[in-house]
Amino acid sequence: MGVSRRNFLKIAGISLLGLGAKPAYDVFAGRDLPEFAQGEEAREAKRWAMVIDTRKCRDKDGCQDCILACHRAHNVPDVGNSRQEIKWIWTEPYENAFPNQEHEFLEETLKHRPVIVLCNHCDDPPCVRVCPTKATFKREDGIVMMDYHRCIGCRFCMAACPYGSRSFNWGDPRRAPKEKNPDFPTNPNFPTRTKGVVEKCNFCEERLVAGLLPACVEACKEKALIFGDLGNPDSDVRKVLRSHYTIRRKPGLGTGPAIYYIV
Repeated sequence: MGVSRRNFLKIAGISLLGLGAKPAYDVFAGRDLPEFAQGEEAREAKRWAMVIDTRKCRDKDGCQDCILACHRAHNVPDVGNSRQEIKWIWTEPYENAFPNQEHEFLEETLKHRPVIVLCNHCDDPPCVRVCPTKATFKREDGIVMMDYHRCIGCRFCMAACPYGSRSFNWGDPRRAPKEKNPDFPTNPNFPTRTKGVVEKCNFCEERLVAGLLPACVEACKEKALIFGDLGNPDSDVRKVLRSHYTIRRKPGLGTGPAIYYIV
């Protein structure tokens, strides 16, 4: 996008006045703030978490409403290569998702059923500890974020994540949706990424600030995904956790996943 001399001088003046990068962004963009920053009152929490009711997912074989909604909301590219796949939310067989929670009497149909998986937004995320540039960081509300501009593509975070929840852009993801998916709409309100950076689920923080639920939760017709604040005893998440037995992925690692599963 080109910047006129007048706009350049505006940006320089703003910077000298110490008004920060935010107004400068507005001048560069040449428009008002994105819609998600102008929405309803932001959803706030002490600790965001999600419960996934796998029983409801099992009743709807082949349903990918949550995956498609996430990909559309975040411009997740389809690179056409499974070895370089970009994954925000996807499915794994039960035995892969919960490798240490199997036994000989486990229901046979459950062993090979697809289970929805995503970034666990851990209490103690190993990805954050190993990132040399702090491109990945944990917010006070528990969301583990990615700053694409700070990412240098070292992939230390990918090596540290025990859940395989991070993807590396080997190619230019800005080209993939258009070339591989001509009918795939691009969301102009969410930034596309560049070649050589890591990305992952962000719990739809850009929707939370607009007072909206995550795209995957909103799209699920079976209400299999429940999202809410662990710090609020009256939240939907806490109510579900009180009334159902749940498991988490690889709990023995001590990362403290914020994704709970009803099986």
